[in-house]
Amino acid sequence: MNFQSRASSTPVVGPSKPRLLGVLGPGLISGASDDDPTAIATYSQAGAKFGYGLCWLMPLVFPLMVVVQQVSARIGRTTGNGLAGNIRRHYPPWLVNAAVGLLLIANTIQLAADLGIMGDALAMLIGGPRLLYVVLCVGLQVFMRYTRYVSILKWTTLSLLAYVATVLLAEVSWSDVAAGMVPAPSFDRDQITMIVAIFGAAISPFLFFWQSSQEAEDQRVKPEREPLIEAPEQAPHAIERIRLDTYVGMAVATFVGLSIMITAAATLNAGGITEIRTSAEAAEALRPVAGSLAMAVFSLGIIGTGLLAVPVLAGSAAYAIGEARRWPVGLSRRPLEAKAFYGTVSLATLIGIGVNFSGIDPMRALYWSAVINGIVAVPVMAVMMLMASKPEVMGDHTIPAPLRIVGWIAVAIMVLSVTAMAAASLM
Repeated sequence: MNFQSRASSTPVVGPSKPRLLGVLGPGLISGASDDDPTAIATYSQAGAKFGYGLCWLMPLVFPLMVVVQQVSARIGRTTGNGLAGNIRRHYPPWLVNAAVGLLLIANTIQLAADLGIMGDALAMLIGGPRLLYVVLCVGLQVFMRYTRYVSILKWTTLSLLAYVATVLLAEVSWSDVAAGMVPAPSFDRDQITMIVAIFGAAISPFLFFWQSSQEAEDQRVKPEREPLIEAPEQAPHAIERIRLDTYVGMAVATFVGLSIMITAAATLNAGGITEIRTSAEAAEALRPVAGSLAMAVFSLGIIGTGLLAVPVLAGSAAYAIGEARRWPVGLSRRPLEAKAFYGTVSLATLIGIGVNFSGIDPMRALYWSAVINGIVAVPVMAVMMLMASKPEVMGDHTIPAPLRIVGWIAVAIMVLSVTAMAAASLM
C-alpha cells in the first residue's frame, strides 16, 4: 500500500482538517495562505521594478520555507501544543509576551492590507464603495465556518494559475530569466528592502503559529492521535505526512510566486511600468492571457486568496494569545466553547477593518506589511529553532541535523537581509 492510501485510511496519520484536496492538511493550507494578497502584491512589485533580476530568490526561498514550516509542524505534532504554548511552558513570560506582541503587530498590519485590497478588488469588479466590501468580506467569514467555506473558496484561487498561463503566452525572455536565476545582490536600498519583503511574504511568522497550532488541535479532535513524546510509535508515519504536506504546500506557493514575478517582469516592466500604484495596474500583468477579463481574473485571485488567508491571520493571532493565556482554543470548537478565542479572532479582524478607514493606500500597505513580516520573522524563527532542538521540549523527537542546519541558515539569511536593509537606510 502506498503512502497516500495509507494516509487516507489511517486516522493517526490521516489528513488534517480543514482539507483542500481531501489528502493534505495544514501544510497545504499554509501554502495557499502564503500566496495571499500581500504575497501577490509583493511578487508583482518585484517583477515590475526589478524585472527578472530577483527571480533567484524563489529557488533559494523554497527549501527555507519547507524546513521552517516542517519545524513548526513538528513542534505542534510532537508536543501537543502550539508555538506560543511551548514558549510559555519553557521560557520566561517576557519572551512569550514579546513573541505574541510581535505577531499581533505584523498580523494586524497584514490583515488591514489584505482586507483593503480585497475591498478594492470587489469595488473594481462590480463597482461601489471599497470600504463597504471590506465589511462584507469580514461578514462572510464571521457567519460561515472556515471549514465549510474553504471547500468553495479554494476554487477561486485557481485564478492564480492565470499567472502560470501568462508565463507561457507572454513574450518572456527566457535568457533573461536564466540570468535572473543567478544571484546578483547589490547594496541598493530599494533592492534590499524588496528582498526583505519577499522573505516576509514567503516566510511569514503567522504561518509558524498557525501550522503548529493546527497540528496540536488535530490531536484534540482525533483522540487516536497523541503527542509524539507520549506515543513515539506514531512518529514515523506522522513525520512522513508532515513532510509530504509541507513540501506540496510550499512547492505550490513558490511556483505561483515565481510565475507572478516573471509575469510582472514580462508585461509590466517590459511595458515601462516599474511601480505598481493601483490594483488596476497590477491586473494589467494578466492581460496577455485574460484580455478584457484581466481585472476579473485578478480580482478573483485577490478575493479567493484573501478569504482563505484572513481567517488564518486572525486565527494564528488568536491561537497565540489563547495558548499564552491558557484559553480553550480551536476553530473546531463552537464559539460558546471558546469565547475568548473567537473574541480575539473578531477583534483582530475588526481592527483590520478600522485601519482601512484611515485612508491607507492598499498596494503600499501590502508591500510594507511584507517588509514588517520579514523583520518579525527573525526572532520568532530563532526561538522556534532553539525549541525544536531541545530534548526537554521535544523529548526523543528533536529535529534531525539537516533540518537544524538549514533552519539556522534561514535565520542567518534573514538576519543578514534585515541588517543590510537597516544599514542601507542609514546611508
